[in-house]
Amino acid sequence: MAGLYLHIPFCASKCPYCSFVSYPGLERVMPRYVKAVQLELAMLARQEEKTLIETVFVGGGTPTILPPESLIALLDAGKKNFTLAAEAEISLEANPGTVTRASLTRLRHAGFNRISLGIQSFNDAELATLGRRYRSVAARQAVMAARAAGFANLSIDLINGLPGQTPETWQQTLQETVRLGPEHLSCYQLTIEDGTPFAEMVGQGGVKLPGEEDIERMDEMTVELCRSAGLRHYEISNFARPGRECLHNLNYWRNGDYVAAGSGAVSCIDGRRQRRIEDPVAYCRLVENGSSPVVDEEKLEWHASFRETVVIGMRMLAGVSRGDLVARYGLEVRDYYGDLLDRLRDSGLVELSPTHLRLSDNGRRVANRVLAELV
Repeated sequence: MAGLYLHIPFCASKCPYCSFVSYPGLERVMPRYVKAVQLELAMLARQEEKTLIETVFVGGGTPTILPPESLIALLDAGKKNFTLAAEAEISLEANPGTVTRASLTRLRHAGFNRISLGIQSFNDAELATLGRRYRSVAARQAVMAARAAGFANLSIDLINGLPGQTPETWQQTLQETVRLGPEHLSCYQLTIEDGTPFAEMVGQGGVKLPGEEDIERMDEMTVELCRSAGLRHYEISNFARPGRECLHNLNYWRNGDYVAAGSGAVSCIDGRRQRRIEDPVAYCRLVENGSSPVVDEEKLEWHASFRETVVIGMRMLAGVSRGDLVARYGLEVRDYYGDLLDRLRDSGLVELSPTHLRLSDNGRRVANRVLAELV
């Protein structure tokens, strides 16, 4: 299985917590950038062997800040230059306030069949703290517009652990979300990234984050409410109705192949990972001149790739398949990790079945620490 990722680095404004490759105020660059991504896709098609693409993901930034015609042109370029599976999952990230029923209808008819709405919260005070440019009423309208446009595969992104957030306000956001009936839900804990305004405010004591006990309560609420709503917990931060798991992300978590285009985009083919230049204007200039926008490349040695596949795969609740690891690397997790694995098992942090290695319920609560030991 292989995926195709297209990065749209534009936003209406930069949220104070965001460390992604995204830039506000570059509207004049957008038409040039869309053409450059089309050019890069043609370049990539000449370089890579013809691979069946089973998932497409257009992310950002805020992809829907572009007009529908531009997004459709990018999807058409993907179809032109690569072979897409007949039932390919084609996802589009969108923010409330940047979509309408009419725009989403055009995108749905063009072939996008999955939409991921970055709502983050249904609490207006929390949205303001996050620097989001919309309020909860616009979030509800975006969900209704997506449904009216024919999207039967809808995902919602939420963030917990926000400044000023309580378990009670998080519960209200979750309840509002499940009432809207998404097929997929991503619940991420706020991470304070270096270099962001939030990091500066936290360092100066200007932002108070929820305590560890409150975060644990929020996590418990999330699992319980999602379970009661028929959303199965299948990855540390992700829940889905059966059969609606994000196939594109599952390919990431299985350390599969994916082609990528756009500024800051990262691809990985046959274990060779390439990262593109982040500045969108510099990206356009390179591609227009027929040069590669790749600025960093690495190919992990065999054992490092094995460890990475284990660590990424254990984000999934099912864990990583021991048989797949043997088939791919000729290595067995029990033999490879030895005493370390025994210690983690004895501590109740991982479980080793005849088929899989996975985090235990307790292990998921301290997942970063456990996975760091396995790297």
